[in-house]
Amino acid sequence: MSETVDLYFSFRSPYSYLAAQLTQAIEDDFDVSLHLRPVLPLALREPSFFRESNIERVKYLLIDWERRAAMLGLPHAWPDPDPIVQNYEDMSIASEQPYIHRLCRLGVEAQRQGHGIAFAAVVSRLIFGGTRGWDQGDALADAVSATGLDLAAMEAEIGDGKAHDAVIAENQAMQSAVGHSGVPLYVFRGEPFFGQDRIDSLRWCLQQAGLAR
Repeated sequence: MSETVDLYFSFRSPYSYLAAQLTQAIEDDFDVSLHLRPVLPLALREPSFFRESNIERVKYLLIDWERRAAMLGLPHAWPDPDPIVQNYEDMSIASEQPYIHRLCRLGVEAQRQGHGIAFAAVVSRLIFGGTRGWDQGDALADAVSATGLDLAAMEAEIGDGKAHDAVIAENQAMQSAVGHSGVPLYVFRGEPFFGQDRIDSLRWCLQQAGLAR
């Protein structure tokens, strides 16, 4: 059996979007299996991050991810709608979140069906690639179908979502145990690699481990 590389991933993270576009090639180049591990975004896990003292950091991230996307030749625009319902004036997080829980559960189901990374790549590209109203009509279903998955069938499997939420909670516990709560986070043999700009470091370690195809 091939070894596993876990990707802890947030559907609200623009850097996770960038990572997903660059990750699938790892399976082509190395004898490893990629495992998508969706986690809830920082806005729900640590809403205090968006306090006033961090606003400048948030503003920087909003500039930096677009610059990085442009450098990589990837389409980029802040999502409309945002996967997290948030007041941009005071940065408060709404109690009702109609998008993110659905996306995370779908990510869990996609991995269960063996297409986790492909699902993350096409769905995050839909969300962060400039598609306005990505949640409307057949946009999401059409994107998902490109991976060989069926959106309606996936949602039927999810049901009330409790089992999938348990997987998300387990992913978050496993991520914390590794020692880093940021995304995107790759983990190979218990070693974390944080950020889409650490894929080269991960690939180097896979090479050193003798896993190149």
